[in-house]
Amino acid sequence: MASPQAIIIVLSSLLLRLSASIGPSLSSEKTPYLSPDRVSSKEVEKSKGSAEHAKSPLQEEKVAGTDNIQRAWIFVSGLPSPSAPFWTTTTVAVNALLLLFTIDVVYRAPYAYPSNDLSFARIGYVSDTGASILVREPDVTQLPLYVSYRGIGSLQDSVSDSWKSAGTVYLLSNETDYTCTFRIPDLHPSTRYQYAVSNNFTGYFTTAPSTGRLAPGSDALTFLTSSCIKPRIPYNPLHHPLSVPGFKQLAKWIPSLQASFMLFLGDFIYVDVPRRLGYDSETYRREYRQVYASPDWPSVSTNLPWLHVLDDHEIANDWDSNTSAPYPAAVDPWHIYHTSINPPPADPGASYFTFTHGPASFFLMDTRRYRSPSLLLPPEHPNKTMLGTQQLSSLLKFLSTSPPEGVKWKFIITSIPFTRNWRFGSSDTWGGYLHERQIILEHMWDVALSTSGTGIVILSGDRHEFAATAFPPPKDGKWPISATVHEFSTSPLSMFYLPVRTYWEKEGEDEVCIKYLPDGNSKFGAVEVDRGRGGEQGLVRFRLFVDGEEVWSYVVTSPPAVGGGGRGKDAIWG
Repeated sequence: MASPQAIIIVLSSLLLRLSASIGPSLSSEKTPYLSPDRVSSKEVEKSKGSAEHAKSPLQEEKVAGTDNIQRAWIFVSGLPSPSAPFWTTTTVAVNALLLLFTIDVVYRAPYAYPSNDLSFARIGYVSDTGASILVREPDVTQLPLYVSYRGIGSLQDSVSDSWKSAGTVYLLSNETDYTCTFRIPDLHPSTRYQYAVSNNFTGYFTTAPSTGRLAPGSDALTFLTSSCIKPRIPYNPLHHPLSVPGFKQLAKWIPSLQASFMLFLGDFIYVDVPRRLGYDSETYRREYRQVYASPDWPSVSTNLPWLHVLDDHEIANDWDSNTSAPYPAAVDPWHIYHTSINPPPADPGASYFTFTHGPASFFLMDTRRYRSPSLLLPPEHPNKTMLGTQQLSSLLKFLSTSPPEGVKWKFIITSIPFTRNWRFGSSDTWGGYLHERQIILEHMWDVALSTSGTGIVILSGDRHEFAATAFPPPKDGKWPISATVHEFSTSPLSMFYLPVRTYWEKEGEDEVCIKYLPDGNSKFGAVEVDRGRGGEQGLVRFRLFVDGEEVWSYVVTSPPAVGGGGRGKDAIWG
């Protein structure tokens, strides 16, 4: 498809030719020839004046039209013209300004703000009995580093505890980008703690409630979800080069939402946007440091743990090449900054994770490391895999295992959408891996056949849009309609949204669009999990925030806690 600039150039060229052809005809009227020796001087002057008067409007119209076309041509082509010095100068100035903006966007942050001197601390995974803290300190004069913590009472108590040591670090090196991880064990459930690092960083966290329970005095477990961050997008030359506008939108809501953690579903960095500057581990490390060095980061992390999954832009766009280069360089900082403080892996050494927090259990997929190439085989091919054999086996085991008492929900976390309703770039999503997706869906529907009354919710990101999708089981099958699986796909937290619509249903595909809201440069969801407060069924309420405003919410009910399927079970659902 031709670009708008090309169309303007072609139209301008046609207008110039049209003007050239029309111009001569406008002045082609003939006047009778009068020999000078037959006309008096007064008649000659009168004739000249009449001719000039007659031609003047046409000439002015011709000149004005030509000037307008010339100005348009100068602006479109950027080519100077000696006959239009003002517009030439203006065009040169505009192009120079655009060049400066481009240099600012592409090169200013990487070269002027590499953040090698970044010093910070952040909280990671917090269970009911422990917490993980990541610290970075490149200044050797700050060593050794001491980390201390103290309880400041349960959620119903304000009694402070004495400070205890969480450990000491005497040496930090470039091997870990001058970071270290502290584990704080033997904590109490539903208790507020403060931690402090000897390099003048401090923060707070609250331990998870006991498995299957809510925190005392709380009606629900609340956590946040989103994906996709790129500093200074949308671009504003007046903003700090490392500013993240979406963090500002999120920070406004953190105090009132009282979330337990943020589930960040990938694209924490965009190493290849707007231009890749290297393939070595330092290039990737710099991208992570710049997010953590953002002046907006503390406002969304001081009291909020962040948990992470991996997606393509932490490696390369639409990554599907397993562990080949540049994967080793890309996952070096991923392990340093994220894996080190994530929940425990589902399998030893794996990059997918699982944990339980109060009334909900979570499985965090890795949809990049183990997948087959997206375009090598058709989506329905039985040998095409997104997860790989071991991860798929672990996920199916997670789904089929009866949850602990009080756990009413299982959340499946995938960096890319589970629905195939996103038609643009669908080969990179689960829409390109339909055979394996069907296996997973059937295991999800099977959960509703048990007596556990457990609901399944999928959370995803990646698309820079929001959509809620329902996956009902096939009609006249063994599964009740209460087995329906729901997906909430939310992004970006701070990035551009797509100006074109890419999500829609197709006839014959049983994927139901609940809500599609594509616009907005900052989106995040708040998930509220209510285990039923004494009832058999649990509730999940999803709240969507776009550009700092709550715009939509939706409630999902878990299946009835009775065995079997079909009409009898559906009669008591809701």
